[in-house]
Amino acid sequence: MTKVGNGRPHRVTSIDVAERAGVSQSTVSRALSGSETITESTRRRVEQAAAELGYHVNTRAAGLRKGETGTIAIVVIGRDGQGPAAINPFYYSLLGSTCAAAAERGYEALVSFQAREEELFGHYVGRRQADGVVVIGTATNEPAWNYFREVAAASDSIAFWGSPFDDAVWVRSDNADGGRLAVERLVAGGASNIVFVGDPNSSQKQFRERYEGYRCAMEKAGLATREPIVSSGEDRVSQGRIAISQLCDDGETFDGLFFACDAMALGALEELASRGLAVPGQVGVVGFDGLGSGEFSNPPLTTVEPDFAEAGRMLVETALAGDGERAERRVPVRLVERSSVK
Repeated sequence: MTKVGNGRPHRVTSIDVAERAGVSQSTVSRALSGSETITESTRRRVEQAAAELGYHVNTRAAGLRKGETGTIAIVVIGRDGQGPAAINPFYYSLLGSTCAAAAERGYEALVSFQAREEELFGHYVGRRQADGVVVIGTATNEPAWNYFREVAAASDSIAFWGSPFDDAVWVRSDNADGGRLAVERLVAGGASNIVFVGDPNSSQKQFRERYEGYRCAMEKAGLATREPIVSSGEDRVSQGRIAISQLCDDGETFDGLFFACDAMALGALEELASRGLAVPGQVGVVGFDGLGSGEFSNPPLTTVEPDFAEAGRMLVETALAGDGERAERRVPVRLVERSSVK
């Protein structure tokens, strides 16, 4: 800003820069946008004039003129009737990594928490509010996923994490490999009677993939595969507690537990402690998700963790990819060693 004769501020424009540099306005625009048609000496003269006048390019406005917004919309689906505080912490980790990946590419992130059917919205690209859409969150909100499934049918700029369907472009952890890592670690700790806890037939497609990884690893180790333990409960933590109650009350024997998600594993650790079952002395426990809270459980939870940074990059890349560039993506996983396995 500069002052004009009447004392009012004057917004510096590209015209002012052009006059200072002794070039045309179009030359200023091309020079500051990095056009290769401008000589280096002219570019330096324009940049110096812009710096002296305090002129900054409005990259967002420039993007809008080209049909780009410079924004990625990230929708976090929650459960109807529950606020954002009730969302699984895993999705907050994923949200953070996706926002970071967007920033690395020079994009701003527009974040929306959605749960109620009458308030769902996903047409950000069609209304020129964003260049791509990333959808993450609980797979238990069926109306929300059905809505975004319809949005995806009309848009090529949307990517999903944790979707309960396979007919749209998604990014997921390498869940089968995670199942392998969990079983191999439990076996290395001396376990041979290993139980998978989680519903392979639920809306969480990744649970089925983790169970398949468990089965393959058990067979490879020459161990008997057991039917998964499926329990009900208001949330994953209570499901974990109830699963242990079922096993113990039914007189089942087990020395290893692989949980489809960390939240269930954390609930199970509480129930195991209340029943006097030592972890890892009598039972080894492995979760999946890499929740930071597992570091502070008793004992700290060994878990399979996706590469969150890579997950964020894949989601952003997939949402912004052009025709023919998009593909189903798998995020690598790793075992996070803590103290719930010998």
